[in-house]
Amino acid sequence: MFEPVKEESSELITIHFEGTRFTVPAGITVAAAVMAYGRQDSIRISPADGEKRAPFCFIGVCHECLMEINSVPNQQACITEVQADMKIRRQNGPLEVVT
Repeated sequence: MFEPVKEESSELITIHFEGTRFTVPAGITVAAAVMAYGRQDSIRISPADGEKRAPFCFIGVCHECLMEINSVPNQQACITEVQADMKIRRQNGPLEVVT
């Protein structure tokens, strides 16, 4: 679906997606990194119907790219730039509300 962009001069960083380490170019978004380098066809499961979801607009409007980033849920992966050692997880279904 997505293919990594090959750039000779790009700095590489390591991120962790669902416990697996990936080396990705610095400066790309979390959504791009997960879809291209993690080879995923989806990045979350819809809380409404359990369907697989993937980024749609890539500009932060549709919210189809919500992921858990560094233990913080509901982060827009399409507008969040990867950082070294970032921990990324799918957001599967409804989140538990802690009171």
